[in-house]
Amino acid sequence: MDRLDAMEVFVTAVETGSLSAAGRQLGMPLPTISRKISELEAHIKTRLLNRSTRQLTLTDAGQSYLAACKQILEAVQEAESAAAGEYSAPRGQLVVTAPIVFGRLHVLPVTTDFLRAYPDVDVQLVLGDRSLDLLEEHIDLAVRIGVLADSSHVATRVGTIRQVVCASPAYLAEHGTPNDPHDLTRHVCVTFAGLRQPVAWTFGTGRDKVSIPVHSRLVVNTAEAAIDAAIAGAGLTSVLSYQVESAIQSGALQIVLPDFEPAPLPVSLVYAGQRLLPQKLRAFLDFAIPRLRDRLTG
Repeated sequence: MDRLDAMEVFVTAVETGSLSAAGRQLGMPLPTISRKISELEAHIKTRLLNRSTRQLTLTDAGQSYLAACKQILEAVQEAESAAAGEYSAPRGQLVVTAPIVFGRLHVLPVTTDFLRAYPDVDVQLVLGDRSLDLLEEHIDLAVRIGVLADSSHVATRVGTIRQVVCASPAYLAEHGTPNDPHDLTRHVCVTFAGLRQPVAWTFGTGRDKVSIPVHSRLVVNTAEAAIDAAIAGAGLTSVLSYQVESAIQSGALQIVLPDFEPAPLPVSLVYAGQRLLPQKLRAFLDFAIPRLRDRLTG
């Protein structure tokens, strides 16, 4: 029995939730997956999984053994990467994820410059507004906007993003410009549901924080739709500053209530804590951090 192979099968079965799913991910037939786990259980003389037709559940022994298997497999992967030179020089593929618009506007330009500077590194840039799990999705680095949850990951802040309220000049000319958040009760709003609640918007910070009821005549699930609607004169909208930057510069939209904005959201580069940091990741961090800070403060 190849114990490392059996450990990988065991870990994959737990992470995917079934033997058949593990077989699909590893490219192995179901009988082989089942046999390898049975051999592993026979070798350590204890049951690791409770099997049913619907799901797999870990036994108490399986729970502790799973953590040990992950550590062993990670150590082997690090040793192989070191032997291949991944830890001695920047080379290989780097997987980076970022929010869609922020990634296109800020991360992509930095990445293309990085590729010119490091010809032995390839980058897979995954743009999406859903936060991906770094370990499960095999991601080296994530750009996160917002307050981070406690985790074992390492985070470096590169700047902040404002939450702004804006409207088209035509809308403001017809309905007036709000000078205080309470003025919003007399306006119509377009709410981007990923950032604000459609019934109330929050302004200020600390003791000055206040929730203002709003009338959202339109609720959308993307910032781009909210911006387009606001440009069309449908009402006031609230988005992140980088999402509306071009519309503000062109004069299509105008920011209002700047003195009442909520606390800016932090922008961080997040990666898994590990004993050895691959040179491809270290090189990208050293390259991207000052450039992203310059872009976010420029």
